[in-house]
Amino acid sequence: MNDFTEFQKRAGVEFKDQNLLTQAFVHRSYINENKNSGLSHNERLEFLGDAVLELVITDFLYQKYPTKTEGDLTAYRSSLVNAVTCSDIATKLGMNEYLLLSKGESKDNGRARQYILANTLEAFIGAVYLDQGYDISKSFIEREFTPLIEGIISAGSWIDAKSLFQEKAQEFDGITPSYKTVKESGPDHEKKFTVGVYVGKELVAQGEGDSKQDAEQSAAREALKSRGWN
Repeated sequence: MNDFTEFQKRAGVEFKDQNLLTQAFVHRSYINENKNSGLSHNERLEFLGDAVLELVITDFLYQKYPTKTEGDLTAYRSSLVNAVTCSDIATKLGMNEYLLLSKGESKDNGRARQYILANTLEAFIGAVYLDQGYDISKSFIEREFTPLIEGIISAGSWIDAKSLFQEKAQEFDGITPSYKTVKESGPDHEKKFTVGVYVGKELVAQGEGDSKQDAEQSAAREALKSRGWN
């Protein structure tokens, strides 16, 4: 079984119940292959950690930006509490080397692994909450997540580009934009998508991403630039 001594130093949290910490790293696929391990998968901890994370970030944003609207605060929170940000933080903390996965999942380092890491981080937060209480959970989340918000705001990456482009296209052209997948490439576990955004029959811009949703957002951002609406 994993020795979490180094990880706990990195995370700045020392667990009283090491079994709870281990459970945060157990993926359902590992249990399917190791039915007699005596371990439980991390999905209940993930459910709890997701709620703790959202509450801490909501409270932080509410206090930090007293003049921002509900819509802006919701967008800021979405840009902090998403699979990309969570998996990036999990990777920085070295969570990948502690995951307990099936042999098949262990070989997949594409988008599926990104989601597993994001979910594991939420499960870890749930485990911290149960083992250490709310204040320690809050300290961990604020240390890892909140320093990212200024960069997100200055880069404009919190903006929902699709919604903004639709709003502008309806205002100036009277047309709702449409999106079409132009190309798919790569193996199933690491697909890349190219999507075009159209106003009427006009192709305004294209974008790429690891999912159709990401590619659509990328296309919308390019379209906003192309039209000078950003």
